[in-house]
Amino acid sequence: MKPEEAAIQIERTVKAATPKVKADDMTSVLTALYTIPLAAITTFRLHSSIQQSISRLVNLESLFLNDNHLSGRVEFELFLRLGKLAELQLSRNDISLLTNPSTNSSFPKFRKLLLADCDLHEFPEFLRNLDQLEQLDLSGNKIHCQVPKWMGNVSIETLRALALGHNFLTGFDQLPIPYVNLKALLLDSNMFQGSVPISPPSIDLYTVSNNRLTGEIPHLICNLSLITKLNFSSNNLGGNLPQCLGNLNASLTKLDLHDNSFHGTIPRICGEANELIMIDLSENHLQGRVSRSLANCTKLKAVNLGNNQIHDIFSSWLGILPELRILILQSNKLYGTIGSSDNNFDFLKLHIFDLSNNDLTDKLLFEHFKNWKAMQIVDIAESLKYIGQNQIMMSATYVVQTASFYSMTMINKGTEMEYEKVPDFLIVIDLSSNKFEGEIPDVVGNLKGLYSLNLSSNFLTGPIPFTLANLTRLETLDLSQNKLSGAIPLQLTELTFLSQFNFSHNHLTGPIPHGKQFDTFDNSSFSENPELCESPLSKKCGNPVDSLPPSSGHNSTNHNLEFSFEFGWKVLVMGYGCGFMFGVVSGQIVITKKYDWFTKMFAIGQPNRRRVNWRGCRN
Repeated sequence: MKPEEAAIQIERTVKAATPKVKADDMTSVLTALYTIPLAAITTFRLHSSIQQSISRLVNLESLFLNDNHLSGRVEFELFLRLGKLAELQLSRNDISLLTNPSTNSSFPKFRKLLLADCDLHEFPEFLRNLDQLEQLDLSGNKIHCQVPKWMGNVSIETLRALALGHNFLTGFDQLPIPYVNLKALLLDSNMFQGSVPISPPSIDLYTVSNNRLTGEIPHLICNLSLITKLNFSSNNLGGNLPQCLGNLNASLTKLDLHDNSFHGTIPRICGEANELIMIDLSENHLQGRVSRSLANCTKLKAVNLGNNQIHDIFSSWLGILPELRILILQSNKLYGTIGSSDNNFDFLKLHIFDLSNNDLTDKLLFEHFKNWKAMQIVDIAESLKYIGQNQIMMSATYVVQTASFYSMTMINKGTEMEYEKVPDFLIVIDLSSNKFEGEIPDVVGNLKGLYSLNLSSNFLTGPIPFTLANLTRLETLDLSQNKLSGAIPLQLTELTFLSQFNFSHNHLTGPIPHGKQFDTFDNSSFSENPELCESPLSKKCGNPVDSLPPSSGHNSTNHNLEFSFEFGWKVLVMGYGCGFMFGVVSGQIVITKKYDWFTKMFAIGQPNRRRVNWRGCRN
């Protein structure tokens, strides 16, 4: 049976054998499992303690108790009595695992031992006796100091995955790391110091982020020909990035080196054959230009080069990347214009576009907004997904599926926010703190999927487009620190999801609209617009009726038609009035001077004749 089929069979077996299990009844679970060799109790959300009677399950080969609400102190020796047990998962409960078995204990031949978040304070001594481990997870515990030297002899030939993240480890007592067939090494969020630990050439996934590593990236890293994910972010590493990183392009899918002190230029990372999906070199001191080799990375979904010292024009050529969803170039030294787009296929899948804090100029051209097709779609089905990928690591005897999501830090709702996983619904445009000028194109209103729009601190002029009311998912709108004029469109009050809003420091006029979300914003959202009036500002409008802004383009047109009709009607009345007065005066003169002619012509004083009153047809 294939490993993935075995996992499914485990779940089906235990569910069939335990149809009446209650969420707080560990006893009924154990009773149902006495004759079952495979047990996956990960979906019952048990609120209980692990009972002594579990040692009676002598036929168990696999026991998965992870991700429940089990609590209390648990003697690991309970599981040592299960002689056939090969796979044990206790991770992510609320237990304190006591790992001091008696000296005469016999040990099962564990292949998979997952003990994350089990309140361990040291490496369990019983690990010394295990020589067939394939997966070991001790992450999320309270283990201090170095990884002991004797750990280098634990299952040295068979260990495939080692997870030690989120502890207080400072390094390895034995280097290089000795596990010759190791595929995954996870050392995140510890206190590792010194240089980067060299992993074995067999490594596939290597992450040592959020530690205290120093020095440069060793060139031996470039010998990892099988590596797919490499993460050295949030350390104190420096120097130049190795030019040989390009040697990894045939296998590497994710490269994350952000939040270090690297300098120099960006090396040529992508060759003709490449698998790179995500690259994050942000928050360093990189200089020069954006590497043109990125144009060869046709599978790229995310590029983050923000917070560096890159001196270059805008990399519009990145628009040809067919899968690109995230492009962050903020806080660099980009200059010049974005330029017009002659290609209708530029940035078709773009979700996040951040060019803030640069020196870019020129107008906001409608062609760019028109081409961003993915931003024009509101896809409810995608709302619960995240931008990233799934990776399946397989060996002859097990399957491990891990999710690799893209993470990023950006300014949202006025504060710096870190997204450990970027949700697929997050659609953002941030062009703030540049030198863009001209009017905001009406076509921005077509980007109906927008979650955040920031055009602040530029030189934009003209009115605020009423088409922004089409952005019904918008939560953040910042147009402050520009030269915008005219009234605030009334229809913007229909943006019911707005939680962060700023129109301050412009030349806006007239009364502030009221209703719905607009009533929740304070005066800081509208300040430094001398001609704005009404609440929440203290200034009152002189004649608010006359100065109300138009409610929409259609209504504005009707208003102009009504004004034109009203003007014509007044002219017509004036004409009739003048004609009437002229006729009265002239008639009086005629009657006075030509009385005989007048009475004869109009038969005044003559015999009556039958009158016919014509009133038209009746229905």
